Amino acid sequence: ALVPVGPCLEPPMSQPSVYMEEEALRRKLKYFFMSPCDKYHAKGRKPFKLGLQLLKIIIVTVQLVLFGLSNQMVVTFKEENTAAFKHLFLKGYQDNRPQAVHTQSELYSRIGFVVEQYMALPQIALGRYAYVKGVGANGSALSLCQRYFKTGTIDPVNDTFDIDPHVVTDCIGLDPVPDSPVTRNADYKNFTLQFYKLINVTVDFQLKAINIQTIINNEIPDCYTFAITIVFDNKAHSGKIKILLQNQASIKECKDTNVSGHGDYAREFFDVVVAIVCLLSLLLCGRSILRGILLQHEYVQFFNHKLERTVSWGDRMEFINGWYILLIISDLFTIVGSFIKIGIESKTLSSYDVCGILLGTSTLLVWVGVIRYFSFFQKYNILIVTLRAAFPSVIRFCCCVAVIYLGYCFCGWIVLGPYHVKVPETELHAFIAQCTDTPSSGKFRGPDGSSCSFLCCCD
Repeated sequence: ALVPVGPCLEPPMSQPSVYMEEEALRRKLKYFFMSPCDKYHAKGRKPFKLGLQLLKIIIVTVQLVLFGLSNQMVVTFKEENTAAFKHLFLKGYQDNRPQAVHTQSELYSRIGFVVEQYMALPQIALGRYAYVKGVGANGSALSLCQRYFKTGTIDPVNDTFDIDPHVVTDCIGLDPVPDSPVTRNADYKNFTLQFYKLINVTVDFQLKAINIQTIINNEIPDCYTFAITIVFDNKAHSGKIKILLQNQASIKECKDTNVSGHGDYAREFFDVVVAIVCLLSLLLCGRSILRGILLQHEYVQFFNHKLERTVSWGDRMEFINGWYILLIISDLFTIVGSFIKIGIESKTLSSYDVCGILLGTSTLLVWVGVIRYFSFFQKYNILIVTLRAAFPSVIRFCCCVAVIYLGYCFCGWIVLGPYHVKVPETELHAFIAQCTDTPSSGKFRGPDGSSCSFLCCCD
């Protein structure tokens, strides 16, 4: 008997048609998940994107090395100037030794030493420094300030005290007068300190300097402004006033620069090339992610309509290549960092720290992305797959260990922390440091047969 077919009923799809569509989708999926080498053998497609990534690894690393050398000079210039300021303005300063005073006369002497050294800076300093006026109290160049409690009466005899926690700040300003004796600025000698309620004494001033060593790398010199603060800290009120020197350096564009023979624009051109290569890599990786999303949509539609099955999120995420996302982030960091680096080299920007973070992070991500190419080989791929499968368990283990470690840290901090030695270098360490004999000289070995010879050799 013939079964009538209504006008709203569609004839069932023939099995060969479904099979052909399924095979076509299988071939698309297999080709999509092939490595660049397999794609070359399958269709003769040259691995242009792979070659571009290998080129990017080289040029990004070279760019980071060049920036690192330049940034190293900047950091060295800051650190060496800070060390010079400590030797100039801190009386009796010794490297890596804490500075402190214990008597009133010593404190007055140290403050006077700072002011006198500041006034005579052009005659005593080896570096070329210039005063910055108008940044201190009352438009002066140097500010001498003391901060103390509004009321601070302490009577240990009767075990009584009267303290008003409101802080009062008294400042005087001093200006360097050229070709004049220091006595013209002798107001600081009449500066009376409120010792019994004193919190701290600060000396603030700024100096300018130019870093000309960058010329070695064919770069225009940088102009620096050092904001120096010398703190005599008495907040503990323990009879010991600590002395600290803080230096904040800022880089500014120099005015009316003139470097004879400077015309090397190779660095700027190289940075532009790096930015173009990374932009091309970003476009190619973005195109691959877009193709994966489109293929994922086709795959999901086929399973929903043809096979009447749902696709899990785990299978859907297989189409989103995490390595491409890593490379895109790296490319964005490199492009932004390259333009900042161009601004630094042209002396229109001074964001060394931001540029270093961007270029360093991008180079890290690029080299981490090299692991992806190891997966093209069978032996390395087994290891990578094993690590990926074990990663969740490793994270759970690290969380458990971190909880135990944090508990130990809090316990050790509250129980043992107050008794830990706070001095960076003790007298014993300083005495031992004066010994110039090497362990292999034989002078550390005791007599033959003695019980300490083995321990001395091991130490």
